Amino acid sequence: MGDNSGAVPSSGAFDDVFAANADYTAGFSLAGLKPVAARGLALVTCMDSRIEPLDMLGLEPGDAKILRNAGARVTDDTLRTLVLAVYLLGVERVLVLPHTRCKMASVANDDVVHDLIQEEYGVDTRSLEFHTNSDQLGALQHDLERIRHHPLLPAGLPVAGAIYDVDSGRISPTEL
Repeated sequence: MGDNSGAVPSSGAFDDVFAANADYTAGFSLAGLKPVAARGLALVTCMDSRIEPLDMLGLEPGDAKILRNAGARVTDDTLRTLVLAVYLLGVERVLVLPHTRCKMASVANDDVVHDLIQEEYGVDTRSLEFHTNSDQLGALQHDLERIRHHPLLPAGLPVAGAIYDVDSGRISPTEL
């Protein structure tokens, strides 16, 4: 028999999502959707499951490139992805959108998170950078500037920041 290293896990841990996908494919309607951002938007937001990027911005599938990570931070990988999105995928503007009550903005620095994980689970995460910052507006301003001044992104690329309120659904643009 062949190598089973690529086999689907047999534990059943993912049965629910694979079954849901089978149902999804029955009515799948996105075939042929172009890979460019139809509305020219890149959205950098948090991975938080309370955020529904398409619905909250009045978007449809294919309208935007959505980049999600813990805390909606503009990391080196985010910048790499934005460069690709601008030059190859039709992105003409960028919105950075962190949210209220974000765990990544509730601690002062990465050391707090490292200590919590070490104490609770016995895992040393110090090789990772979590980009935590309890000054959410300060972090947002820093991230907007990283995009605005990145040497590989076009000068004058429209870049904006806003905060999403997870309790009301309201987006509040910032003046940063």
